[in-house]
Amino acid sequence: MAKQEGRLADRIRKDDPIVKYGDPVLRQVAEKVKSVPDDMPEFVARMEDIMNAANGVGLAAPQLGLSIRVIVYDVGEGFQAIVNPVILKMSGEQLDPPEGCLSMPGLQGVVKRANVVVVKGFDEHGKPLRIRGEGYTARVIQHEVDHLDGILFIDRAEKETLHWVSADEEDEEEEEGAVNMTRE
Repeated sequence: MAKQEGRLADRIRKDDPIVKYGDPVLRQVAEKVKSVPDDMPEFVARMEDIMNAANGVGLAAPQLGLSIRVIVYDVGEGFQAIVNPVILKMSGEQLDPPEGCLSMPGLQGVVKRANVVVVKGFDEHGKPLRIRGEGYTARVIQHEVDHLDGILFIDRAEKETLHWVSADEEDEEEEEGAVNMTRE
């Protein structure tokens, strides 16, 4: 893969920044960040803005067309970025809520995930971190780390549960108080 130059945030497409299913970058194993660049905080802030604008709870750099190992997420407990995340431990099991993906809008399905994960990596400033995530947080971390390995939720989903949901149906579910699907 050719090395791309320039500020990370400047390498994100301006219009429709989230790449969609079928783009080869979604199937690539992302490159490890060798050293956290000075512009990583700006890049991570841009990732957060894009994730929030899309009503997502997680986003991986490959979803923005950059094949580097960076994820962000916010499940309502505060925003977090992880550079070079490595899942150290996984335990337990969960099936709900159904997962979706910002790179495959409207598709959702049931994915078996660990209920607890321990992940290590670096924050956007290069400071080492270690996070223990449970429940929804664990689900989102696993989904995003999968993106870094070229794995999509449809690869792990129970095939019979995959189905398309219209934006109107999603709005109705939210109005009725249904559990929101995971959009990462």
